[in-house]
Amino acid sequence: MKKIVYKTIVLLTLSIFITACSSDDNNEKNTTGTGKLGLKFDNSFGDNDLILETQPNTTKNNEVLKINLVRYIVSNIVLTKADGTTFTYPKAQSYFIADEGDATAGYQFNLTDVPAGDYTKVKFGIGVDKEQWLLGASGQGDFLAKAQAKDLIWSWSAGYKFIAFEGTFTSSTVKTAVPFMVHTGQIGTAYNYTEVTLDLPTKALVRTTITPAIHIVTDLSKILDGENTIKLSDYNKGGMGAMIMGGEALPKITTNISKMFRIDHVHNN
Repeated sequence: MKKIVYKTIVLLTLSIFITACSSDDNNEKNTTGTGKLGLKFDNSFGDNDLILETQPNTTKNNEVLKINLVRYIVSNIVLTKADGTTFTYPKAQSYFIADEGDATAGYQFNLTDVPAGDYTKVKFGIGVDKEQWLLGASGQGDFLAKAQAKDLIWSWSAGYKFIAFEGTFTSSTVKTAVPFMVHTGQIGTAYNYTEVTLDLPTKALVRTTITPAIHIVTDLSKILDGENTIKLSDYNKGGMGAMIMGGEALPKITTNISKMFRIDHVHNN
């Protein structure tokens, strides 16, 4: 009798395991319909998670920054599947604001109606592309009001601020903390919009029953310590602080910004 009961339990356990595996397998293979996908932006400075206001952050030039504001526009999202086909997120919905100071809405952007599939790459812009800006104020939908609320526009004629990076700094020559401000965007004939393409370390499996989250780390140290090295002290004119919103530094910073993102991991839940 004990042997019969034992065999029955084993068979039931195997049946449940096989059914569960079959269900998981079907979920992975079912690439019909649409689903959702999250893009989570996590700001850091080098190897350290960013803490606003109090955290000292040291650059390659031994300038010590305390950062109090980080905002940037993420736009024009394109996802690439394992078979090489792409899905371009609808342009009218493809403008988001990453804001380190906004704990409720400043970190993760949720994309909807994404075709089911196995995605291996993500592409996005930093800033608002010129084609969109040329649509005029009336062509921006509700994003213009959102950018105004976050102070990410100088004026309509001057255009959007693509990234706002602000705080105070000290250095070997600046003993008392003074402010710094880095704003990128259209300056004269230079538009300074840039795009980023990142390979995913594991596939993002978009399904009707699976909502992946792509965790992107933004290394803000790269703004000043990227391919081009920017020394804030060089821009501290009159001891009033370093205000970089144009000039020869801006295209160099734009190049740095294009390389400050990396994929940390992908959740498939």
